[in-house]
Amino acid sequence: MANKKKIFLDLAIQKTSIDEFLASKFARAGYSGVEISKTPLGTRVIIYADRPPLLIGRRGETIRKLQAIFEKHFGLENPQITIMGIENPELNARVMATRLAQALERGYHFRRAGFIALRRIMAAGAIGAEVVISGKLTSERAKFEKLRAGKIYKAGDQVNYLVDRAVFNVLLIPGIYGIEVVIVKPGLPSDHIRLKEEAIQNLQAEKESEIQQTHQSSEETSVSEQASSGGES
Repeated sequence: MANKKKIFLDLAIQKTSIDEFLASKFARAGYSGVEISKTPLGTRVIIYADRPPLLIGRRGETIRKLQAIFEKHFGLENPQITIMGIENPELNARVMATRLAQALERGYHFRRAGFIALRRIMAAGAIGAEVVISGKLTSERAKFEKLRAGKIYKAGDQVNYLVDRAVFNVLLIPGIYGIEVVIVKPGLPSDHIRLKEEAIQNLQAEKESEIQQTHQSSEETSVSEQASSGGES
């Protein structure tokens, strides 16, 4: 049993090491994540990125270098690398954190860059989003700026399948800035409430009856006022 635990622990450490290596080397390519699986022919490595051509390289040169690094430094047997694009990068927390870091490097104001990232995430259909930028933002004393839109889940079962969180650090002239992005992806959370069609129809009928009663009462009031004014004259 102890040997099995050690095997799974070694695999997790190996994957984490590869993930950190790829994140540090290919941040500008929009690196998102990696999947590693053993096959009869060797080790299959699937790398997800926002801009796959930067990972492929000219005529596959970068892939060949990665194969040698994975085999020599990380101990993967006959690595077979596949580069995959991301279907919706605006709903990927790691990609958006990287984009925000690049915007800060280009000289964008931290609050403006954060609001732009937040609007793009919400425009992509997210239920909610949160952006936290920390560091020496306006003075020599470190602080943080938190921007939030929509609904953010911090606990519950929906955190496991709807919430995507990423942290990225960037070195600027004032010092190191920390960036945290939390995205609640589109889906049905546990607190989602959906009304049946019958209930919706009943609510509409009640609203229509209330409107009719309001009109009738206003008409009766106007008639009574006219009658009283005519009697006085």
